[in-house]
Amino acid sequence: MADGMDPAPILDEIEALAARRRVKVEYVSRRRIDLVARTEGPQGVVAIARPVPETPLDELCAPVRGTQPFLVVVDGVTDPQNLGALLRSAECAGVTGVVLPRHRSVHLSPTVAKVAAGAIEYLPMALVPGIPATLQRLSAAGVWTVGLDAGSPRSLYGLPLGAEAVALVLGSEGEGLSPLTRKRCDALVSIPQRGTLSSLNVATAGAIACFDLARRREP
Repeated sequence: MADGMDPAPILDEIEALAARRRVKVEYVSRRRIDLVARTEGPQGVVAIARPVPETPLDELCAPVRGTQPFLVVVDGVTDPQNLGALLRSAECAGVTGVVLPRHRSVHLSPTVAKVAAGAIEYLPMALVPGIPATLQRLSAAGVWTVGLDAGSPRSLYGLPLGAEAVALVLGSEGEGLSPLTRKRCDALVSIPQRGTLSSLNVATAGAIACFDLARRREP
């Protein structure tokens, strides 16, 4: 914690939580906080934690507390701000797991963690060699893969989907879904738009789709 910060209830809460968990708290200069945080505009508190563990893909395909899996598959998103915002929306919508490719995609970083606002602590994540092959594995495990594609004539809102196992597949910021990923999806849908612009930001589109699918999964 940065030395000399103004008193605040949230700082007292952090200190109390640390004491209960027997976590050592050090008071250091603001300059040292800035160096350790590696993010823009750190707020005076840095936690040193273990790496977020990977979850095997097969575990993500299993029911969670009696509910069929609701996954998000990220295909080539490279902006950490977008990934962080997407993870935050996914967790809030009740997504049970996230699939990230090992290559040609952003991974967890200080920026992603900050923008996600705690979501990475609750979302199990699997790292896979490639998304197209992973979609085949998901389909074989009974998970319906739905790709979000701005060029699809089929509307997201008309998707005949209930509470079955589903994976929402999101593409990169510029190109969207790769050709092979698009081919491997069980269904391709788009979000109907009324304006002039051709597409939505991937984090915004992902949030809309996550909550629409979550609505369909309610009892």
